[in-house]
Amino acid sequence: MVQYYTGYKPGDVPGNLPDPYYWWEAGAMFGALVDYQYYTGDKQYNDITMQAMLHQAGPNNDFMPVNQTRTLGNDDQGFWGITAMMAAENNFPDPPSDKPGWLALAQAVFQTTVVEWKDEACGGGLKWQKFSFNGGYNYKNTISNGCFFNIAARLAKYTGNTTYSEWAEKTWDWMSNVGLISDKYHFYDGSDDKINCTEINHLQWTYNAGVNLYGAAVMWNIVSTPSSEYLEPC
Repeated sequence: MVQYYTGYKPGDVPGNLPDPYYWWEAGAMFGALVDYQYYTGDKQYNDITMQAMLHQAGPNNDFMPVNQTRTLGNDDQGFWGITAMMAAENNFPDPPSDKPGWLALAQAVFQTTVVEWKDEACGGGLKWQKFSFNGGYNYKNTISNGCFFNIAARLAKYTGNTTYSEWAEKTWDWMSNVGLISDKYHFYDGSDDKINCTEINHLQWTYNAGVNLYGAAVMWNIVSTPSSEYLEPC
């Protein structure tokens, strides 16, 4: 996987993968490297991982770098936030003292995403895109909400702050009520707030199931009751 990455080389951009790979895929890649060093003890990729994460954190330390503005989605930012959360959970080496810690970066993603929640259409939910000038701004998709649910659940578990778990439950309930999660736990792609999410795009992607599965497991661990909605039989 690392052989495709050139961002550590002079003249390149730390944290970016070359075309045709997307910015969110780079975030997921470094999350895999955080897990890799935790499970194997092999630290040979730690330096490039830390360099990439700190560079892509951007000027406000929230994974909203200026060079991604034209395509910045809540899901893209969410993947980097999940990676920061992994680093906190897995005791990845701390950044330099003049840089934000991994937990702070994950919390910043939560804080800059929660303000994107819009009740005016569809009864809630997060839009796909951060900015109205980007294509897909009116789409409310499962991966954006699923990443937010995942981060909120893990922050709740890590910090004990119930504000995070309340937002996780709110997000899960919204996805279920609007039809993005079926009663058989099929995770559909999204809907359009221009039509008040009355029609669902039933396309399925495995990463939608994946981010929600992880968040649901964490929420069950927090709730810890056999009747929990997060452990119903499929």
